[in-house]
Amino acid sequence: MTVNGKGRTLTLDPRTTLLDALREHLHLTGTKKGCDHGQCGACTVIVNGERINACLSLAVQHEGDAVTTIEGLGTPERLHPMQAAFVKHDGYQCGYCTPGQICSAVSVLEEIRRGIPSHAQADLMTAPQPTDAEMRERMSGNICRCGAYSNIAEAMADVAGANA
Repeated sequence: MTVNGKGRTLTLDPRTTLLDALREHLHLTGTKKGCDHGQCGACTVIVNGERINACLSLAVQHEGDAVTTIEGLGTPERLHPMQAAFVKHDGYQCGYCTPGQICSAVSVLEEIRRGIPSHAQADLMTAPQPTDAEMRERMSGNICRCGAYSNIAEAMADVAGANA
Protein backbone atom coordinates (compact mmCIF):
# COMPACT_ATOMS: atom_id res chain seq x y z
CA MET A 1 0.00 0.00 0.00
CA THR A 2 0.99 3.61 -0.32
CA VAL A 3 0.86 5.53 2.96
CA ASN A 4 1.16 9.30 2.84
CA GLY A 5 2.69 9.08 -0.62
CA LYS A 6 5.29 6.42 0.20
CA GLY A 7 5.11 2.79 -0.88
CA ARG A 8 5.03 0.52 2.16
CA THR A 9 5.30 -3.27 2.32
CA LEU A 10 4.23 -4.97 5.52
CA THR A 11 4.18 -8.58 6.61
CA LEU A 12 1.34 -8.83 9.11
CA ASP A 13 -1.00 -11.24 10.78
CA PRO A 14 -4.04 -11.14 8.46
CA ARG A 15 -6.19 -10.12 11.45
CA THR A 16 -4.27 -6.83 11.91
CA THR A 17 -6.48 -3.81 11.49
CA LEU A 18 -5.40 -0.91 9.33
CA LEU A 19 -5.34 1.18 12.51
CA ASP A 20 -2.89 -1.16 14.24
CA ALA A 21 -0.76 -1.44 11.08
CA LEU A 22 -0.48 2.35 10.96
CA ARG A 23 0.17 2.87 14.67
CA GLU A 24 2.12 -0.22 15.70
CA HIS A 25 3.96 -1.20 12.54
CA LEU A 26 4.47 2.10 10.70
CA HIS A 27 4.66 4.20 13.88
CA LEU A 28 2.20 6.78 12.55
CA THR A 29 0.60 7.55 15.88
CA GLY A 30 -1.42 10.58 14.78
CA THR A 31 -4.34 8.29 14.00
CA LYS A 32 -5.90 7.51 17.37
CA LYS A 33 -7.48 4.40 18.77
CA GLY A 34 -10.66 5.52 20.50
CA CYS A 35 -13.49 3.05 20.92
CA ASP A 36 -12.02 0.38 18.59
CA HIS A 37 -15.61 -0.33 17.45
CA GLY A 38 -16.08 2.27 14.69
CA GLN A 39 -18.33 4.48 16.79
CA CYS A 40 -16.13 7.49 17.66
CA GLY A 41 -14.25 8.36 14.47
CA ALA A 42 -10.89 8.94 16.20
CA CYS A 43 -9.27 6.50 13.76
CA THR A 44 -10.59 8.14 10.58
CA VAL A 45 -8.14 8.05 7.67
CA ILE A 46 -8.57 8.64 3.95
CA VAL A 47 -8.25 5.61 1.67
CA ASN A 48 -8.36 6.19 -2.08
CA GLY A 49 -10.07 9.51 -1.41
CA GLU A 50 -12.76 8.10 0.90
CA ARG A 51 -12.83 8.41 4.68
CA ILE A 52 -12.96 5.19 6.65
CA ASN A 53 -12.67 4.06 10.24
CA ALA A 54 -9.29 2.33 10.28
CA CYS A 55 -10.27 0.21 13.29
CA LEU A 56 -12.96 -1.55 11.23
CA SER A 57 -10.76 -2.40 8.28
CA LEU A 58 -8.13 -5.08 7.97
CA ALA A 59 -4.76 -3.95 6.65
CA VAL A 60 -4.70 -6.78 4.09
CA GLN A 61 -7.80 -5.27 2.46
CA HIS A 62 -5.71 -2.28 1.42
CA GLU A 63 -3.08 -3.90 -0.75
CA GLY A 64 -2.42 -1.38 -3.53
CA ASP A 65 -4.51 1.35 -1.89
CA ALA A 66 -3.48 4.94 -1.15
CA VAL A 67 -3.85 5.70 2.55
CA THR A 68 -3.59 9.23 3.91
CA THR A 69 -3.27 9.83 7.64
CA ILE A 70 -3.09 13.13 9.48
CA GLU A 71 0.69 13.01 9.03
CA GLY A 72 0.20 12.96 5.26
CA LEU A 73 -2.09 15.99 5.04
CA GLY A 74 0.42 18.64 6.02
CA THR A 75 3.53 19.42 8.01
CA PRO A 76 4.11 21.85 10.89
CA GLU A 77 5.83 24.13 8.39
CA ARG A 78 3.11 23.81 5.75
CA LEU A 79 -0.26 22.95 7.25
CA HIS A 80 -3.12 21.64 5.16
CA PRO A 81 -5.83 24.36 4.94
CA MET A 82 -8.09 22.30 7.24
CA GLN A 83 -5.32 21.93 9.83
CA ALA A 84 -4.70 25.68 9.70
CA ALA A 85 -8.43 26.36 10.08
CA PHE A 86 -8.64 24.06 13.11
CA VAL A 87 -5.83 26.06 14.72
CA LYS A 88 -7.40 29.38 13.77
CA HIS A 89 -10.83 28.42 15.15
CA ASP A 90 -9.58 26.44 18.18
CA GLY A 91 -11.19 23.26 16.88
CA TYR A 92 -8.73 20.94 18.59
CA GLN A 93 -9.09 21.51 22.36
CA CYS A 94 -7.66 18.35 24.01
CA GLY A 95 -6.47 17.17 20.59
CA TYR A 96 -7.23 13.46 20.89
CA CYS A 97 -10.02 13.35 18.32
CA THR A 98 -8.48 16.07 16.13
CA PRO A 99 -6.63 13.86 13.60
CA GLY A 100 -9.80 11.90 12.82
CA GLN A 101 -11.89 15.07 12.80
CA ILE A 102 -9.53 16.75 10.33
CA CYS A 103 -9.32 13.72 8.01
CA SER A 104 -13.10 13.44 8.11
CA ALA A 105 -13.59 17.19 7.54
CA VAL A 106 -11.30 17.13 4.49
CA SER A 107 -13.31 14.21 3.09
CA VAL A 108 -16.67 15.82 3.93
CA LEU A 109 -15.84 18.89 1.87
CA GLU A 110 -14.69 16.65 -0.98
CA GLU A 111 -17.95 14.65 -0.78
CA ILE A 112 -19.94 17.88 -1.00
CA ARG A 113 -17.78 19.13 -3.88
CA ARG A 114 -18.38 15.85 -5.75
CA GLY A 115 -22.16 16.15 -5.20
CA ILE A 116 -22.53 13.05 -3.05
CA PRO A 117 -25.94 13.30 -1.34
CA SER A 118 -26.47 13.04 2.39
CA HIS A 119 -29.26 12.46 4.86
CA ALA A 120 -29.41 16.20 5.60
CA GLN A 121 -30.35 17.22 2.07
CA ALA A 122 -33.96 18.27 1.59
CA ASP A 123 -33.74 17.90 -2.20
CA LEU A 124 -31.62 15.09 -3.59
CA MET A 125 -31.94 16.53 -7.09
CA THR A 126 -29.83 19.58 -6.21
CA ALA A 127 -26.14 19.64 -5.45
CA PRO A 128 -25.31 19.61 -1.75
CA GLN A 129 -23.96 22.83 -0.27
CA PRO A 130 -21.50 23.24 2.63
CA THR A 131 -24.17 24.50 5.02
CA ASP A 132 -23.81 24.17 8.77
CA ALA A 133 -26.50 21.47 8.88
CA GLU A 134 -24.95 19.57 5.97
CA MET A 135 -21.45 19.56 7.43
CA ARG A 136 -22.66 18.68 10.94
CA GLU A 137 -24.68 15.74 9.60
CA ARG A 138 -21.74 14.40 7.65
CA MET A 139 -19.41 14.80 10.65
CA SER A 140 -21.82 13.04 13.03
CA GLY A 141 -19.65 9.91 13.12
CA ASN A 142 -16.82 11.82 14.78
CA ILE A 143 -17.17 12.33 18.52
CA CYS A 144 -15.41 15.06 20.51
CA ARG A 145 -15.56 14.72 24.27
CA CYS A 146 -14.44 18.34 24.75
CA GLY A 147 -17.41 19.63 22.78
CA ALA A 148 -15.44 21.61 20.19
CA TYR A 149 -18.20 21.02 17.63
CA SER A 150 -19.00 24.69 16.97
CA ASN A 151 -15.30 25.47 16.51
CA ILE A 152 -14.90 22.49 14.18
CA ALA A 153 -17.92 23.64 12.15
CA GLU A 154 -16.42 27.14 11.93
CA ALA A 155 -13.10 25.70 10.73
CA MET A 156 -14.86 23.63 8.07
CA ALA A 157 -16.95 26.61 6.95
CA ASP A 158 -13.80 28.70 6.72
CA VAL A 159 -12.13 26.18 4.38
CA ALA A 160 -15.35 25.73 2.40
CA GLY A 161 -15.83 29.48 2.09
CA ALA A 162 -19.23 29.25 3.78
CA ASN A 163 -20.80 30.60 6.95
CA ALA A 164 -21.21 28.22 9.90
